[in-house]
Amino acid sequence: MKKILLLGGSAQQVVAIKAARNLGYYTILCDFLPDNPGQYVVDKFYLVSTTDKNAVLEVAQKEQIDGVLAYASDPAAPTAAYIAEKLGLPGNPYRSVEILCNKDQFRKFLLENGFSAPKATGYSFAEDALKDKASYEYPIIIKPVDSSGSKGATVLYSENGLVDALEFAFSFSRCHRIIVERFIEKKHPYLIGGDIFIEDGKVVLWGLMNCHRDSHVNPLVPIGKSYPLQLDNEDVKHVKYTLSSMIEKLGIRNGSMNVELVVDKSNRVWPIDVGPRSGGNMIPEILGDMFGVNIAEMSVELAMGTTIKGNIHEPNGFYATHNLHSNKNGTYKEIDFSPEIEPYIYRKCLYKKSGDRVEYFDNASKCLGIIFFRFPDETTMKSVLEHINELITVELQ
Repeated sequence: MKKILLLGGSAQQVVAIKAARNLGYYTILCDFLPDNPGQYVVDKFYLVSTTDKNAVLEVAQKEQIDGVLAYASDPAAPTAAYIAEKLGLPGNPYRSVEILCNKDQFRKFLLENGFSAPKATGYSFAEDALKDKASYEYPIIIKPVDSSGSKGATVLYSENGLVDALEFAFSFSRCHRIIVERFIEKKHPYLIGGDIFIEDGKVVLWGLMNCHRDSHVNPLVPIGKSYPLQLDNEDVKHVKYTLSSMIEKLGIRNGSMNVELVVDKSNRVWPIDVGPRSGGNMIPEILGDMFGVNIAEMSVELAMGTTIKGNIHEPNGFYATHNLHSNKNGTYKEIDFSPEIEPYIYRKCLYKKSGDRVEYFDNASKCLGIIFFRFPDETTMKSVLEHINELITVELQ
């Protein structure tokens, strides 16, 4: 039986473990959390940090694995690429994955390869960033170079709050480095985001969607996605061309990439973040529903060096997800869904039970659950999503 090493056993990564088992592979898991749910699903578990490349390499060599996968994990993606490169297994270039996982290096790559990139500077110390404050062109965004889900990110329209924003960004950086960059104003109502899927160097699934935010809680943290993309055909072409060119220059061959882009008022495409892995917040699940495929199984197949099975169908319909969240700290009681929206909900994934601690929603990890919608038309979808906070109530004790 062939063996696959999976890096990360969180609730959102269990789907990949189950997919590997369904495909008949022996599953091995590395995770540094002793209470991760993935360990109860795999054949063998190692309590090893997924960011410790050499420790994971030892496990891979000991187990004589046939493939390695970091599903929906930014921190583990470079480790998976490192292991694959060292052992001659299917994977993407380690150097390219490193670039995509570090905002500092990614901005440098964009500039050197002719892509639009905001003016940006990286810092390892807050004092150095404060020395340069006179040179900042507002609005700016300050964020860790190595985080995802908008963890540690702040947009500033003036110098007010600069010290706090720097401290906040540093608190979320594993390598203690942040980036200060010009904030790009978009011409379209929503940030462009989602996942694309690559096989043999070509994009075979364009899972581009509208990224929704809750300005009343945190205007930077994603609260859901919707489809179809609200962008004109010419802009969609430019976005696809930009991503295809980037994939070619980086030498990315296979797997998912989580993307965020903006088109500005002069029609320039700005790649904001591109991660070498599937997105969080159950993006692969809704794309699977839309395209009629199993993204986790596709990821496993390519990690094991086999071709994708099944046909990818173009979506037909109006889909959305919503990340359930709280605007304050407290103790969870229940979530009330208006009868008006129940007919459009086809799946509920709730992470909390009565009595659990709930935290203010300042990053994606504070999500209370995710609901999936299918709407009959775009008008209904827009109406529901625009009034979502009135239609869903998070009740605290």
